[in-house]
Amino acid sequence: MLAYLVLRTAILAGSLVVASMITFALLSLLPGDPAQTILGVNATPDAVATLREQLGTDRSAVVQYLDWAAGMLRGDLGTSAIGGLDIGTEITRRLTVTVPLVLGGMTLACLLAAPLGVLAALQHRRPLGVLLTGLSQVGIAVPAFWSGMLVITVVAVGLGVLPAGGFPRQGWSDVGGAVQSLILPVTVLGVAQAAIIMRYVRSSVLDVIGADFIRTARAKGLSRWQSLRRHALRNAALPVVTVLGLQLATLLIGSVVIEQVFNLPGLGQLLLTSVSNRDIFVVQGVVMMLAAAVLLVNFAVDVAYHLLDPRLRGHV
Repeated sequence: MLAYLVLRTAILAGSLVVASMITFALLSLLPGDPAQTILGVNATPDAVATLREQLGTDRSAVVQYLDWAAGMLRGDLGTSAIGGLDIGTEITRRLTVTVPLVLGGMTLACLLAAPLGVLAALQHRRPLGVLLTGLSQVGIAVPAFWSGMLVITVVAVGLGVLPAGGFPRQGWSDVGGAVQSLILPVTVLGVAQAAIIMRYVRSSVLDVIGADFIRTARAKGLSRWQSLRRHALRNAALPVVTVLGLQLATLLIGSVVIEQVFNLPGLGQLLLTSVSNRDIFVVQGVVMMLAAAVLLVNFAVDVAYHLLDPRLRGHV
């Protein structure tokens, strides 16, 4: 297991380096000059040249990349070209909204998908199973932004129970306001993801309950629920773990839409604002952070899969 962890850590480090190179290269190819964008079209060539020197964009691409990568290793993502804000500090502040949103959505999705998926598998030839499968199909088909606007219209505007959007200026100092502002977006994210995960849980459980070892357990006198609890669920969890990792990575990227619908000052809103302002330094930092988060999630999934399946523990 130790050798496997060392290998996976080395692969993770290499992947982060490659991701940083690709991120820097692709953003460097975008048309436009940050200095010209900041100063405007009426700026003199001398003023533009001076600002380029201050920003460091007058140096070669290799030197710029090495300086950026060295800064990331020190925990310094640079300074915003537009607002002059520290990028690392701003990303950390925005993560206090995005991380609870994503984790809350995934937690709700698991709480809904696990029991409903198992129930749909056990009742797959009965009306209840057909109904649950149909509801999951509807949940997959409905776009998250549409369901978000529907929830705002019904719950926030119609009933006036919860806020339609926004986040307290005090942040998590106002715990009650922060929690209230996240209830609707977390619900929309969680239900949408639960519909997807439930399908995989149902398929995985159906595959396992028809296996020979389950029939053997039933022949030894175990009830349906006992054989399911003792033998089926752990084996059914293996493919679901992979799906959970993929969906968590998808949530990190897809939260951009929900943050716009509910006007949440999270990482997605920061990314969209920086793109529209052509603040290339902030865009680099946010994209790299998202890429690192996706790679870390995949690393955690690989390790969890290795722990859950004893057959893999002897393999590196």
